[in-house]
Amino acid sequence: MLHANADRAQILATLAPLCRDIDADILQDFVTRMDPEYFSAFPPKTLASHVTQVATLTPDHPCDVSIDEAADGRFIITIVAYDYFSEFATICGLLSAFELNIEEGQIYTFVEESMPPAARTSWGDGARVRPKGRPGLSRKKIVDVFRVEPVRGAAFGPKNRQRLIAELTAMIELLDANQFDEARQAVNRQLVEYLGQRRSSFSGLLLTVQITFDNGQSPTDTVMDIQSDDTPAFLYAFANALAMRNIYIAKAQFSIEGGKLHDRFYVRNRYGQKITDPLDQQHLRLTAVLIKQFTHALTWAPDPAKALEAFDQFLDLTVQDAKGKAQKQALAFLSDKKTFPILARLLGTSDFLWEDFLRRQHGNLLPLLQHYRDAPLIKPHAALRKELDRVMAKANTEEARKEALNRFKDQELFRIDMKHMADAASLADFSEALTELAEVIVARSLQDCQAKLQRQYGAPRLANKKPCPFAVLGMGKFGGRELGYASDIEVLFVYGGTGHTSGKQGIENSEYFERLAQELLQGIEAKQEGIFHLDIRLRPHGGKGSLTNPLEEIVNYYSPTGLAAPFERQAMIKLRAVVGDAGLGKQVEAHRDRYVYSGEPWDLAIALDLRRQQLKQLVEPGTVNVKHSAGGLVDVEYAIQYLQVMHGHQHKSLRTSNTMQALSGLVACGLVTRQDGEHLRKAYLFIRMLIDGLRMVRGNAKDLVLPPADSEEFIFLARRVGYTTEDWQAGARHLQTDIEEHMTTTKKFFERTFGKV
Repeated sequence: MLHANADRAQILATLAPLCRDIDADILQDFVTRMDPEYFSAFPPKTLASHVTQVATLTPDHPCDVSIDEAADGRFIITIVAYDYFSEFATICGLLSAFELNIEEGQIYTFVEESMPPAARTSWGDGARVRPKGRPGLSRKKIVDVFRVEPVRGAAFGPKNRQRLIAELTAMIELLDANQFDEARQAVNRQLVEYLGQRRSSFSGLLLTVQITFDNGQSPTDTVMDIQSDDTPAFLYAFANALAMRNIYIAKAQFSIEGGKLHDRFYVRNRYGQKITDPLDQQHLRLTAVLIKQFTHALTWAPDPAKALEAFDQFLDLTVQDAKGKAQKQALAFLSDKKTFPILARLLGTSDFLWEDFLRRQHGNLLPLLQHYRDAPLIKPHAALRKELDRVMAKANTEEARKEALNRFKDQELFRIDMKHMADAASLADFSEALTELAEVIVARSLQDCQAKLQRQYGAPRLANKKPCPFAVLGMGKFGGRELGYASDIEVLFVYGGTGHTSGKQGIENSEYFERLAQELLQGIEAKQEGIFHLDIRLRPHGGKGSLTNPLEEIVNYYSPTGLAAPFERQAMIKLRAVVGDAGLGKQVEAHRDRYVYSGEPWDLAIALDLRRQQLKQLVEPGTVNVKHSAGGLVDVEYAIQYLQVMHGHQHKSLRTSNTMQALSGLVACGLVTRQDGEHLRKAYLFIRMLIDGLRMVRGNAKDLVLPPADSEEFIFLARRVGYTTEDWQAGARHLQTDIEEHMTTTKKFFERTFGKV
């Protein structure tokens, strides 16, 4: 070892004879610029070997790796490379992903020739900007030396060593291209797969991690001392947490003794300065520990990179907002071992929930998570109405009532969606919970809108002066009590008949109910296309017709001599009275049965031609649309609906708006075999689950197309819908097999029963 006080000339003189084949300028640059402590950490022969590795670095070869096996079966891994931001975290992550326990190590970098002027920073000074490079000169170099041991049962033979070298080189090339997020995602992916095999090692409890800061030991760096129990991938998780906080690691020493880890990091903030502000130190201490802990929960996240990025942003917002008491409450809640897996699954599933709800109302996230387990997924009408009434009672203006109604709707939607994602609730229960909420919201909105209009125009009356009733009928998935993720709310508005309102500024009933429909459509806000959007396209004459229709017009339009097209007769199967006047609702349902199940011939040729047009217009060539492609959801639904129309006049049990109830009726009547019925039931539930998995990322009802089977997106889809095997590729292959099986079985049944489309 060279003496710690050896000057540069002494070091150069010692190394020159050992580096005769190395360009003198390379040796001079290395000795002049490398951290002085480095030269006392290794013997001269080792230093010379490092210089030899340095000499191989070029823009096309940004790192060089050597792996030497020690006599005790351990390995010394030496990485010499150009210096990049988050490089240490990337290396630690790959070593852990290759099932290597890091027992000790030292990392060193070229020292800064100059430091930027001092300036106070704060984590609360707005959105952080990811560094485009890293502090210092672009061609700074690092020497990282790790002593590692394969975990029990893991192999680290020549092939794995070569694969590790290739992976390290690929990751550092990403860093060289400033693709820091891509490198983090790639390492996370490999590491999370490895951690998934060791879930039992995740205690869920916040580890006791002691972090101290010292600004007196180094003229340029803050020294962070970390002591903790060792856990799998601790160094990666912690180094990654520092990188996500834009903390640059200039130097580090770390070791593990008796299961206790002792790390020392020499760090700088995003401006290349020491971390001197006590508040900054406290925020860094808190957020680094939480990110480190959260990293071990990423095995529960369908998309780990998405989850980690959202958690990082969540911590930013929490640190900016929270006072001391709120931070303590947040930390106490995050100490619950059930919290991190739930949070990881939630944040790693849906961009929409994070962007549209959690980011804006991040302060509500922990309370909602804390209480969601106590509340049932399905809240009955009475309970929901009571909760909503309490909220609405506090609103004194029309605008406040509208805001309160939609806030309640959004929070309940979030609660239902969260339980569905976190607890894997059944489709039937999920649909029931959404339907109950939709009915209560529509009913309350109708109540408020009617009160507003009656104050202006009086109550609507029929020609005989009796009150004119109004009813909202559910259609589509709403009518069938089959709502899913991002489902719209399809409705039909019907009123009793012609007449006039009773107020001094009275208007015709037709105008009154048209205004009522407009108020309803404006009063219930859809946060994203498809989510709780009131859809009235299934009314008579479609977009060209009035928003509301009198009962007489409904009866005339939907009749054998009326103007309704064959597909509208089929659509009426899903009609169900929802809110408003119960008597009027029952009248419309009775007419539905007389019209749909009249026994009038069903023109199958026209229906099949419509299905052909869907395939042609709604399915892009070379893609699989799980709703509209052959064997998709509509083939299940249409097959059942065709049979309902064709046989419902003979079998009353088929006159239902619910798809699965209708299928059970078809099997009971002998119109569908038990084997076919079971195949259709499984296919329906499977494809509905798949559609939910596609829609929940962006909250968009139009997301119905499968990503390519060999893509990362398909792997994340598989994990979202429950294919969470330790081998992610195997889970994706299993999903692909199930998709093909269910869609093929459905297509064969449809063609066997009705003919080819």
